[in-house]
Amino acid sequence: MNIADVLDTKGRTVHSVVPWATVAEAVERLEKYRIGALLVSDGENRIRGIVSERDVIRELARRGNRLLSCNVEDIMTRNVATVSSTESLTYAMAQMTRGRYRHLPVVDGGRLVGMVSIGDLVNHRVREMELQTGVLRDAYIATR
Repeated sequence: MNIADVLDTKGRTVHSVVPWATVAEAVERLEKYRIGALLVSDGENRIRGIVSERDVIRELARRGNRLLSCNVEDIMTRNVATVSSTESLTYAMAQMTRGRYRHLPVVDGGRLVGMVSIGDLVNHRVREMELQTGVLRDAYIATR
């Protein structure tokens, strides 16, 4: 199984925000789409960063209510790791664990093709393991 399989199941929509949007606007989008992170991209669809619920909460603790009027670029994570759609789930999960982040943009040939969360990968992996368990159980029963 690879990242493309996950994207085929969950979809390839990536929600984004421009760097000059306010944190309040980003929070509204996170809530509207019920997601945990937004890709931050400029007008030319280049990845500039990523802003997550964690980023918002941490900065809220530091800045209080005035955070909502700040720009997204003031709190976003700038060094965004990416993965290609041909990479394995295991590789992507290890990368996310090492980097301690929960969302990973998927880029093929310099073009953004989707985004996966750790939840997406775990869910896909669990379904894969359930399928394997069923196949093994059926094979065991058939040989009795």
